[in-house]
Amino acid sequence: MNNVVDSAVNDSAERIVVNPEYCQFNKKLVHNAHPADWRNPEPDGRYNLVVIGAGTAGLVSANGAAGLGAKVALIERYLMGGDCLNVGCVPSKGVIRSARSSADVRDAAEYGVITNGYKVDFPALMERMRRLRAGISPVDAAQRYKDLGVEVYLGTARFTGLDSVEVDGKTLRFAKAVIATGARAAAPGIPGLAEAGYLTNENVFTLTELPARLAVIGAGPIGCELSQAFRRFGSEVYLLEKTGHVLPREDEEASELVEKSFERDGVHLIKSCSIERIEKKGSEKIIHFEEDGRSGSVAVDEILVGIGRAPNVEGLDLQSAGVERDSFGVKVNGYLQTGNPRIYAAGDVCSPYKFTHAAAAMASIVVQNALFVRTRKTDSLTIPWCTYTDPEVAHVGLYEREAEAKGIPVDTYTQSLEHIDRAILDGEEQGFVKMVAQKGTPRILGATVVARHAGEMISEITLAMKSKTGLSDLASTIHPYPTQAESISRVGFAYLKTRLTPTVQKIMRKWLAWRR
Repeated sequence: MNNVVDSAVNDSAERIVVNPEYCQFNKKLVHNAHPADWRNPEPDGRYNLVVIGAGTAGLVSANGAAGLGAKVALIERYLMGGDCLNVGCVPSKGVIRSARSSADVRDAAEYGVITNGYKVDFPALMERMRRLRAGISPVDAAQRYKDLGVEVYLGTARFTGLDSVEVDGKTLRFAKAVIATGARAAAPGIPGLAEAGYLTNENVFTLTELPARLAVIGAGPIGCELSQAFRRFGSEVYLLEKTGHVLPREDEEASELVEKSFERDGVHLIKSCSIERIEKKGSEKIIHFEEDGRSGSVAVDEILVGIGRAPNVEGLDLQSAGVERDSFGVKVNGYLQTGNPRIYAAGDVCSPYKFTHAAAAMASIVVQNALFVRTRKTDSLTIPWCTYTDPEVAHVGLYEREAEAKGIPVDTYTQSLEHIDRAILDGEEQGFVKMVAQKGTPRILGATVVARHAGEMISEITLAMKSKTGLSDLASTIHPYPTQAESISRVGFAYLKTRLTPTVQKIMRKWLAWRR
């Protein structure tokens, strides 16, 4: 593993050479995630569960099964911790925190704090991210899982039958198995992109110098988060999106607020555009596009591709195991079981919900169904998610448009943060809480929160939905004052006001008049 890593989670097996300037922390990461001196165990009998892939879904499956007393093998070909630890959630949120700090200093005068200028030290903030990532890595370490009773194999797995898999020349036989190999960044087929060279989430965190000009292709969560972060660091950022607004899958009002934030930051938004080709001239990369019928181009130093994910299934020889593929990757039923009843799948390799917390939830279902009675299904999950822009956009359940498409009549209640005292005092009024309820009832079908810490706020609503707690219960729940979460109870009160119909008011006036 000698000087190799930061991002090796794709099937092209491209590995990033560690720059000596920040090698110290990546060496620690690799020591935990793929020790150079690791010796695989010798298979001894049949395993209750063989887990292929040591990302979130694989780690939770292995840990959960071993904790219940199962004989478990865990196979990982690259880095323990998978995308989340190495090239996803952990490094991106470390970088985003630095970007938020930069914006706070930039805007400090609005709060009466005068600074005499400030400077973003890009190498230092990236080093901070790598230091923190290395500090977190022991939780996912190969040695830790060995200590938990899991037999850890570092190498490439390949099915050799309906109940067997080979790794490092050794055959492992299993009663059950779970495919948890995750997904990787997939670039669009834009002419000239490969020749010009580009970044993805799998190698952008290896940068040690800030690109002066950065183009980001795709305004989904990854594209939006990193566009804003790099702009706040000082890059000239061009965000290109084929649809009419950023975060096209989210609530339109939420997308509009994020766009306004981007405009304040100085991100150049190029929407409703199609990229025709990319050419390289010297050190420049020139993107030629068409926007609303007009041709345009932009010259940059680096290109970041923020769209597309491909499941990691190549090399597994799924056919030998009787496992089929579909548009998401490995084909599974509601129990996360493949066409081979012995084999399950969990996480990004089989799901449209490509989130760490969703992978963990699916893994718990797999452990239950594979080792005990097959009873739990994915349709029992209530999965929230969050895009960590500033403000954040968090969502759970149905959007209003989805409910309408399903023929479900709804009522929508919205509370703007402009009328929430804490948001006003924080200078964070640009946001809202919107809840979609079944028409005429307090039953919550879905919610969107736009706020600086929306990801922290959405869980209360998720719990309410899962426990079938309605809007009236949220209204009667006491929230500390002043907090931005008070907006959640305000939505509940908005529902209660609808119950106060003219007829009810008339009856109450007569009753109160009689009581005088």
